[in-house]
Amino acid sequence: MKISYRWLQAVAPGLDDTPEALAERLASLGAPVEEIEDLAAELGEVVIGRVVSAGPHPNADRLSLCKVEGGDGVVDVVCGAPNVKEGAFYPFAPVGATIPGGFTLKRAKIRGEYSNGMLCSEKELGLGRDQAGIMELHGDFTPGEPFVEAVGLRDWRLDVEVTANRGDLLSHAGVAREVAPGGVSGIELPEIPGRTGVSFDYQRGDGRASAGAVEIEIADGDLCSRYLGAVIRGVKVGPSPEWLASRLRSVGARPINNVVDATNYVLLESGQPLHAFDLATLEETRIVVRRARNGERLVTLDDVDRALGPDMLMICDAARPVAVAGVMGGGETEVSDDTTDILLECALFHPGNTRATRRDLQMSTDASYRFERGVDPEGMETALERAVEIILATAGGALDGPVIDARGPQNDDEGPLGPEWVALRPARVERLLGVPFSVERIRELLQPLGFQVEDLDGAGSMRVRVPGFRRYDVRREVDLIEEVARTHGYDAFPAELNHFRPGTVADDELFRLQDQVRDLMVARGFLEAHTPAFAGAGEGQVEVLNPVSAEEGFLRAGLLPGLLRRVGYNFARGIRDVRLFETGTVFSDPGEPGAAPAEQIRVCVLATGGRAPAHWESGQEPVDFWDLKGWAAELGALAWSAVTVQPAAEAVPEALEASSAVVLLAPDGQEVGWAGLIRSSAVDAPAWAGDVWGLELTLPGDPVPAQPPVSVPPPAFPSVERDFAVVVPTSTAAGEVEAAIRAKAGKHLTHLEIFDVYEGEGIPLGTRSIAFRLRFRSGERTLTDKEVDRAAEKVTSHLKEVLGVDTRGR
Repeated sequence: MKISYRWLQAVAPGLDDTPEALAERLASLGAPVEEIEDLAAELGEVVIGRVVSAGPHPNADRLSLCKVEGGDGVVDVVCGAPNVKEGAFYPFAPVGATIPGGFTLKRAKIRGEYSNGMLCSEKELGLGRDQAGIMELHGDFTPGEPFVEAVGLRDWRLDVEVTANRGDLLSHAGVAREVAPGGVSGIELPEIPGRTGVSFDYQRGDGRASAGAVEIEIADGDLCSRYLGAVIRGVKVGPSPEWLASRLRSVGARPINNVVDATNYVLLESGQPLHAFDLATLEETRIVVRRARNGERLVTLDDVDRALGPDMLMICDAARPVAVAGVMGGGETEVSDDTTDILLECALFHPGNTRATRRDLQMSTDASYRFERGVDPEGMETALERAVEIILATAGGALDGPVIDARGPQNDDEGPLGPEWVALRPARVERLLGVPFSVERIRELLQPLGFQVEDLDGAGSMRVRVPGFRRYDVRREVDLIEEVARTHGYDAFPAELNHFRPGTVADDELFRLQDQVRDLMVARGFLEAHTPAFAGAGEGQVEVLNPVSAEEGFLRAGLLPGLLRRVGYNFARGIRDVRLFETGTVFSDPGEPGAAPAEQIRVCVLATGGRAPAHWESGQEPVDFWDLKGWAAELGALAWSAVTVQPAAEAVPEALEASSAVVLLAPDGQEVGWAGLIRSSAVDAPAWAGDVWGLELTLPGDPVPAQPPVSVPPPAFPSVERDFAVVVPTSTAAGEVEAAIRAKAGKHLTHLEIFDVYEGEGIPLGTRSIAFRLRFRSGERTLTDKEVDRAAEKVTSHLKEVLGVDTRGR
């Protein structure tokens, strides 16, 4: 939100902070200022120039040769703008002046004529986007006087960051409520130059209201709570006076004409969008607020012909749509230079519907930006009356009859337009913030923001009335407590915590398991990633009703695609060694219409590059399948007590190389995951990138509760080890051999590991040698060699009998 410092001071007369100090205050209140721009910094050498005469350039058809009075006499200036007029005032940069962008003007010869300076456009001065013509000034000026002083641009523009929940800050009055001395009570709307004074009456009706020949009907009251319409006849549309135009320029807005500028002024001052219709273009001078009908279209003010959907709220006359409610008006009914009678609209539209319409039409406006976040239902009359007074003062005319006030059904004092109260308990404030606050202190903090605070009742709570401009943000007790903390000042809280009582409710077992997964993977050198749950059509089964974008219209069915994109992101930045993991929810089609999607928590792991950091003493070994299998075993032990790795019948998912794909089985035989080499086509990898290995494991929905740790004393007796190797077919999994060894090794076997795998000379083709180390130990006595040898012989005999494997040696 662009805020003019001088405009803010005009709304909050007692505000004397410097722009820098004001920025610090706003940051402490939760609205940081991203930039402070001195509007006069590069305009100090620009002056007011009056065109004494303007005629065609003798040597160019599209240029004018003007005589300009700029304070130091009359000089010749060549101008290419089509709107230069004799006797008019313009910003003038004389020879030697520097304008925004660092361009210093010199005396130049253009098509045979010397130009001694330049008449400037808004864009050339950094005050707007209009570069079609030079910036004509309306009012009485003295040639040669400083431009910034003459038009009130000795100002600073603050770019305030406004979060989505604080739509009340999208106006000068909204920011002033935060920083003005005395808060809301210190706000004073500036006097309107030339204000004539007018009395306002209202003709109200439920769903329909009329005055004279003008009628307003709300057909869809669920999307429009209230619609005000004021008829002004006899206006003269033209350029705005300089006080109004300069206010708009100070925040980067382009002046258009006195009627449109009045609505934009009120929008920026109060946050209430308004729209003016040319009354003569409305069929039967009637307004109907309804949803669009099939096949209806509208050419909006940006000259785009738009197809309308049945869920879009339209402002229509008796025959057709004339505006997209809350977004933009139509081109056929816009105010033009020929307009004499206008209908001024001030309405309250549903935020969600405005957001959906804006998204479907792929357009965003200042009005929609505010309606999406909610505008003040209690400030509509003030905003409308303010706009009427500005139009009467700048464009003339007269208010015709009462203001028409149509309300949607059930919008009485107890409905959406009525007051809203929230209960607040001081005891709850202390419990959440850790610091006690008295009722008086809470009142001191909340009342300047516009809240009305009542005394404590018998139950120990107070009622707080929420002002209309905070209606969409403050809905619960905790929201009020946040306001107390914010206005008290986060820096004012003590650094030390008070005494507290820890909770007695244990964490959910699934949360505990996820924490254990994180601890394990971080210990193995992985970084945790968080990818969005939204995915494209090929990566999900569950379609989102209101997707964030067309490319993300589904909920993800797996974690792998999102994590692969992060690997590709790292590759694109020259990072070869990547180790990422993620735990998150995936979604699948429930199979029944109307049923909620099925959800699972999974962990996905991706690794590529070196197994360990490169060292000058040795080369860097790449990550391989055995690393992947080890991580799968560790994760499986956490989640399912153990997992079995088994070759997959087919690559699941398709991103895996079929030759390396394996599935992970829980102890009950349930398939709970997969692992393997990622296809090169599945990741955007450069030529220097290594193999990418991945696994995805489903976590149990109801994990076994963690058992308390048990203390085990160190062994009192020594262990005895036996090593032997067996030759097995390459199709035989090492896990099968390990299971056979454990089945016959006896109760004293305490440790079993593979320490060597060999294929090559001396080993028959199609087989491999796997060397095992067995460790035996008794907790009661020292084992003898005979006992250990007997156990080893039982193992080798069993292997020969069950698997038909030969022992290479002991």
